[in-house]
Amino acid sequence: MDQIIELFKHLINPQWIIDHGGIYLLLLIIFAETGLFVGFFLPGDSLLFVAGIYGEKLSESFFNMPFVVVMLLIAIAGVLGNMVGFWFGRKSGPLLFARKDTLLFKKKYLYQAREFYDKHGGGAVFLARFLPIVRTFAPIVAGIVQMESKKFMLYNIVGSFSWVFSMMLAGHYLDKMFPGLKEHLELIIIIIVLITTLPVLIKLFFGKTKHPEHLHHEDSKTPTDTTVS
Repeated sequence: MDQIIELFKHLINPQWIIDHGGIYLLLLIIFAETGLFVGFFLPGDSLLFVAGIYGEKLSESFFNMPFVVVMLLIAIAGVLGNMVGFWFGRKSGPLLFARKDTLLFKKKYLYQAREFYDKHGGGAVFLARFLPIVRTFAPIVAGIVQMESKKFMLYNIVGSFSWVFSMMLAGHYLDKMFPGLKEHLELIIIIIVLITTLPVLIKLFFGKTKHPEHLHHEDSKTPTDTTVS
């Protein structure tokens, strides 16, 4: 049990991942974090930022490949992760829609999700890349509600490349501008985690949504009859 806890601590530490697993573990984690249920707790944004800081080290460890090749490989790992999540959701979607409601499962939420993805699916897939936890489940939900495959792939690719390149280039060039950045990695990681999770927390705790009963009440309203004397 202690070994499992220790491994968990290492897997959420971006610097440990790069120091001990290099680009291979980095690719695996980005793949898992962007589409597998078990990957929701893994670091994404902070890992990419730190990877940008250690870009030269990663390039040297991978046959001295240019830094841009390293970024391309990581972006592709993100694309593949989303594809697996989407495939899993697409396969399990019909089973969920055929399932009866239970205390913990309500089919109406699936229809609400389908309506949302029909209207905002592309934007949701793209923006989810920049939100921890959300990016793990967004492709799975997109598959469950049977989002159009071509549309999903377009925003999947654009989102992954935008996310990976922006985070890694930010770390790479900030390290060039401020050489002492490596000495404050723990603080930087905390700041990145707070910034990226803040929108999720705000929506979770302070987002206001109308109850279905309230919506039904509003829809049932009809203009009062008037008579002309």
